[in-house]
Amino acid sequence: MRLSAESRYTGFEVSFMKICRFKHQAGRVRVGLVADDATVLDLTPAGITQLQPLLEGDNPLAQLSQIARQNLPRVRLAEVQLCAPVERQEVWAAGVTYLRSKTARMEESDFSATAYDKVYAAERPELFFKALAEKVVATGEPVGIRRDARWNVPEPELALILNSRGKIVGHTIGNDMSSRDIEGENLLYLPQAKIYTGSCALGPWIVLGAPEAMVREWKIKTEIRRNEEKVFVGETSVGRIKRRFEELAGFLFRSQVFPHGAVLLTGTGIVPPDTFTLQERDVVEIEITGIGWLRNPVMLV
Repeated sequence: MRLSAESRYTGFEVSFMKICRFKHQAGRVRVGLVADDATVLDLTPAGITQLQPLLEGDNPLAQLSQIARQNLPRVRLAEVQLCAPVERQEVWAAGVTYLRSKTARMEESDFSATAYDKVYAAERPELFFKALAEKVVATGEPVGIRRDARWNVPEPELALILNSRGKIVGHTIGNDMSSRDIEGENLLYLPQAKIYTGSCALGPWIVLGAPEAMVREWKIKTEIRRNEEKVFVGETSVGRIKRRFEELAGFLFRSQVFPHGAVLLTGTGIVPPDTFTLQERDVVEIEITGIGWLRNPVMLV
């Protein structure tokens, strides 16, 4: 049984592991190590009941490798309910980090076009609060579209997992749901366009050990299905993100303290056409190579 994946990158062997939060047979939330495409190891007998001690450790991969040698319970992934891979962290987001995102934001609002143009080139990035941990949606759970919005879209994004020291310790998939008509009407409405019930999804798990240079080679793909038919397909590369990950993390931790760590969404490079809006019961599927799939049905909130 392989407990870590290996990738040839610039001549080096890079190992990484996937950790998750899950429920089995309606039990309490547990922490697991994803062993392969079909199996998760329950880390509870090893004393690992939360993600935070692992993420705060000096070498989570070494710690997990040692723990995995124990005779831990194995559970089929198909039999568990995956929970959002976040506990007490705040979730934040970076905006206008892709050229495509800048262009889309300028097109959606003549009123705010200059601001979006300037922030793309500025030294200081756009950062905004997105969600509390208890409001984050897991894979399989519904994301929301606002009743008072006419133009709702998903924003597929790579998410950085940061510990309390601001160190990037892992990556996951994020969906930064947005009401583009509300944001386009006035930049001051950004919180209403971005923060509401079901507006943030994370999952399916956290990938540990992947360096930024390798992550930048990953692809982000999105499919939106309506009545089992594909109504939108988009793809981009993580490498198109303008700013370095450590730069974004560094700005987030300036003059701030995150005692439980943080999750930082890194912006979207996939933007549906202006004629497209999500509808109730659509299904949004986001894939990031190197991580997996985040799938969510859509509900009206």
